[in-house]
Amino acid sequence: MTAPVFLFTPKTIEPADAPASAQPGSILMLTGPEARHAVTVRRLRSEEHVDLVDGTGLRLMCEVTGAGVGGAKDRLAVRVLQRIEEPAPPLRLTLVQALAKGGRDEQAVETATEVGAELVLPWQSERCVSVWQGAKQAKGRQRWQATALQAAKQARRARVPEVEEVRDTRELVDWVGKTVQNGGVVLVLHEEAGTPISTAMESMRLPAPGAAPLVLAVVVGPEGGISPEETAALEAAGAMTVRLGPHVMRTASAGPVALAVLAHTSGLWE
Repeated sequence: MTAPVFLFTPKTIEPADAPASAQPGSILMLTGPEARHAVTVRRLRSEEHVDLVDGTGLRLMCEVTGAGVGGAKDRLAVRVLQRIEEPAPPLRLTLVQALAKGGRDEQAVETATEVGAELVLPWQSERCVSVWQGAKQAKGRQRWQATALQAAKQARRARVPEVEEVRDTRELVDWVGKTVQNGGVVLVLHEEAGTPISTAMESMRLPAPGAAPLVLAVVVGPEGGISPEETAALEAAGAMTVRLGPHVMRTASAGPVALAVLAHTSGLWE
């Protein structure tokens, strides 16, 4: 059975410099909600194995040495067995997801995280039924980030996708232009497109070893689809409109499926 994954921060690990100093043999103490979950929900015991990750690529493979230390249910003592620093992938898979009703957008974020997305951009498209205004913007982003965090742990990832602030179409068009200028590729999923997604990677080259990752993004519209005006604006900024397959998928599944195709085609899953 694979070891469960728990996220730590400098505030929930003792000593606080563990991200820099932890080596095989180091004794660490996980505290806070993650430790409470490990102790009271997973009921971990001594000699069981866990992975502690920082969300940015550091994985500490550990053995539990004490659960509920000192009678506290939010303290888990571990011994580091192995330190692994997972490099960022050469392509930064990105999901640009239009807001959707019924939790379908969160479902897309969850599955995209399992596939390997590194970045998520919420999009307030013209035809979105769901609207983030005022306080809803911060709450919506927090909800998506929490979804990505839980999905990353379930998938045993050491890297948690970053959820950025919601963008309207004008802001998204600006982002697309800058991304393409920097060598990235942005694909707009559209059922009427003539270009299949399988050919979209033909002109893209992986960055040289040590170079900054390039963005590989898919744009998914809302239930009502992307308007012709939005499609034209995105294409003018440098995006490519592509067809995912012979069938029309829901907004919850289109993005993750597209990212899976791109991850396989680009060799990220090799």
